[in-house]
Amino acid sequence: MREFIDYDLWGWTPHPEVWVIVLAALAVGGYVARVLAPAAGEVIERRRKFCYLAAVGLLWLASDWPVHDISEEYLYSVHMVQHLLITLVVPPLLLLATPEWIARRVTDPTRPLARRLLRPVVVGVTFNVVVAVTHIPWVVNTSADNGVFHYAVHLVLFVTAIAMWMPVCGPFAELRLKPLSKMFYLFAMSVLPTVPAGFLTFAQTTIYDAYDTPLRLWGVTVANDQQMAGLIMKIVGGLYLWTIIAAVFFRWSAHQRADRGAEATGAGRAPRRPPRPPPPPPPPPPPP
Repeated sequence: MREFIDYDLWGWTPHPEVWVIVLAALAVGGYVARVLAPAAGEVIERRRKFCYLAAVGLLWLASDWPVHDISEEYLYSVHMVQHLLITLVVPPLLLLATPEWIARRVTDPTRPLARRLLRPVVVGVTFNVVVAVTHIPWVVNTSADNGVFHYAVHLVLFVTAIAMWMPVCGPFAELRLKPLSKMFYLFAMSVLPTVPAGFLTFAQTTIYDAYDTPLRLWGVTVANDQQMAGLIMKIVGGLYLWTIIAAVFFRWSAHQRADRGAEATGAGRAPRRPPRPPPPPPPPPPPP
């Protein structure tokens, strides 16, 4: 059993490293909106600003007190909520907030290496392998005890999640999937986590010693905590992805109906009559 240090959960615990990251993210966003965009003759739309602020706010929520403290010291189920936020919610919001012109300053998606690394199969498999590795007991226990390792794990998860979402809502049009392919891709992303989720849900013994603590928050047992973590991963994460699949489907269906309606309207119109030819010129006067 992991050595447990009892402290007041609801006593505020500062995390200045999180504040530095959040303030740096806000500073970068402000610099892009107020300096780079006007210099490039671009305007950052309001929806992009909203997505960026929402992403930074949710990243702060997932990384600071009390979510961070509960997820690292008490409940693995809260740890799972934290991971869902930094892999399924924050990355797509950041991508939706990123204009194409600023993204092309960071990377060139037309390079052969970039195109190979950002293929849907590559990024999808890589992300799910990373997710599976982060559920290995040694990784979880070490992450709970070692702060540097903990942040490294979260960084790898976050970066691979950004890449995983690139074919869905990335700023580069040439890398985004067509609607039907996008739905199949998201469906695969909702199915692959079934293995680690089932591993947690149906485990009969304690998997992670780091969460086998003598103080059980809210009376949740270790077994129930593991089961809730597996259900959150599978059901909550799956419903979230299926909601996006439904949104993509309805938007695609609406576009299909609009295109068929436009074609039918164009086909049903009576052809226009050709313009009448101009009248012939008057005959020349007879000679005198």
